[in-house]
Amino acid sequence: MGRSKEQTYKIMSGVHSENTNIVRGFMIRKINADEKQLIKNIKCFALDMDGTIYLGERWIEGAQDFLKAVEKSGKKYYFLTNNSSKNPQAYVEKLGRMGLSIDVSKIVTSGQAAIAYLKREFPGKRVFLLGNELLMEEFAQEGICLDDRTPEVVVTGFDTSLNYEKMCKVCDFVREGLPYISTHPDFNCPTETGFIPDAGAIHAFIHASSFRYPDYIVGKPNGEIMDYLADRAGMEKEKIAMVGDRLYTDVAAGVNNGCIGILVLSGEAGMGDVNRSKIIPDLIFGSVKEMIPFL
Repeated sequence: MGRSKEQTYKIMSGVHSENTNIVRGFMIRKINADEKQLIKNIKCFALDMDGTIYLGERWIEGAQDFLKAVEKSGKKYYFLTNNSSKNPQAYVEKLGRMGLSIDVSKIVTSGQAAIAYLKREFPGKRVFLLGNELLMEEFAQEGICLDDRTPEVVVTGFDTSLNYEKMCKVCDFVREGLPYISTHPDFNCPTETGFIPDAGAIHAFIHASSFRYPDYIVGKPNGEIMDYLADRAGMEKEKIAMVGDRLYTDVAAGVNNGCIGILVLSGEAGMGDVNRSKIIPDLIFGSVKEMIPFL
């Protein structure tokens, strides 16, 4: 269950202390602090990627040191991303170019979780997939029957090859009333030069034409992807911390699904967003680097 503001915020007036942020009259829990030693009890870190570990092809400062410290502490980590524009192998290759050698087993994507969901809920059904070539290859390799003429289910992802012809098709199928699934809800994807429209922006376009939003969203903040991760990790969810830069996906995926939710301020969300949000992080850090002393 989410935390209420009353549990986390305290009305203040003109009071300031070290490591405390005052935003619009509220005192927000200390930043870069873990007074309840929550991190000590964590056995597995689910790490968002864009805006949390890197931006584009550039490491966020201290992220590599954090990964080394997690391994040294005997804890596990997985990269868990809503970004369905790349398959796991593409992430392995990207991280390899950046100097980190890992196996595909360390990567968990909303695309993988969507495939597992389709196999369980729509086995054998024909699927229209709005996605780029990498995502389409991944679905096909996993036995999902892709069909852009007479589909029975619509799935939308973060399609970086989107064009008008594709948008017309997906709107037609959604308008027909087919089951409408999406990999994730993120509105923007952070890059080195700013933000680019993500899957949530595509949802808005489709809604403007078809008057429908997705019936079901697999990725963060929904429990589907956290259950998928827990199964993969062989870990109880209360021992997992979801770490990311977005309140409405990353942090919500933690606090609303039995995990710890940790916000880092290295990507999309800032403290002003925390004050306006109904999603209350368990912990807030400037970046993953600031978490190292608490491991």
